[in-house]
Amino acid sequence: MSGTVYVGRFAPSPSGPLHAGSLAAALASWLDARACSGRWLVRIEDVDAPRTVASADECILAQLRALGLHWDGEVVWQSRRGDLYQRAFDSLAARGLVYGCGCTRRDIADSLSGAGMDGERPYPGTCRNGLASGRQARAWRVRVLPGIEHFDDRWRGPQEQDVACAVGDFVLKRADGLWAYQLAVVVDDAEQGVTDVVRGADLLGSTARQRVLGRLLGLPLPRVMHVPLVVDPVTGLKMSKQNHAQAVGTDKPVSALDAAWRSLGFSALPAPDVPAFLAAATARWARRFPMPK
Repeated sequence: MSGTVYVGRFAPSPSGPLHAGSLAAALASWLDARACSGRWLVRIEDVDAPRTVASADECILAQLRALGLHWDGEVVWQSRRGDLYQRAFDSLAARGLVYGCGCTRRDIADSLSGAGMDGERPYPGTCRNGLASGRQARAWRVRVLPGIEHFDDRWRGPQEQDVACAVGDFVLKRADGLWAYQLAVVVDDAEQGVTDVVRGADLLGSTARQRVLGRLLGLPLPRVMHVPLVVDPVTGLKMSKQNHAQAVGTDKPVSALDAAWRSLGFSALPAPDVPAFLAAATARWARRFPMPK
């Protein structure tokens, strides 16, 4: 991958407005792109329709604008990109790398005594060699080959995972007919030319399987950086919409940006306005994280 080209992206799910945790991820992604004189894209990851909240996407975009985090090019929505995911799915299926799975979550839980990474239960391969009598395919999984996936995280250093052991054959198309996040994000990043993914540490566990899937599809693999999560000081839980995190206010944009900046481990950055803050933060970020090669 060329060290002179940089395309980053921020890909929020529209299940609610930006909160402290998602703003920290957005700021880190924006700063990394600007520090590398690169492009910064915004993609609305609304592939999970049941979790989508009406107008949350427009709220997120308005928050980004108010905080000075302007993006390059057109915003894209995953819900409008199904043809891309279908083509990728078909290419894997044509090579025998996809199979139908009739298992329910209870079936998988009952077949395993322990949980895998981050509490996730690895799929035991029940339907890998065909559906049991009387079963119909509910979801569609990709065949994961044995082996260790190694990668370097620009924040956390060398990482590795045996995806076949820790995760197993993972879902590409869900039982409700929706495309799985793992397929959509891999296809989108490649189609948009993304070279660098900067996101929260809660998604670190997805990286190895996304790289495995990217290799199967013959796609370029982006560099990755997983930044620290913002946690609630009282409960210790990560700031998230599921944990009822409050929306980021934009009436005091410099204060909001500085809080996100400090949550990433930097010292406070006094500035009179948003452009001054972002210029100073970009310079500091560039010294800590030089242009990747």
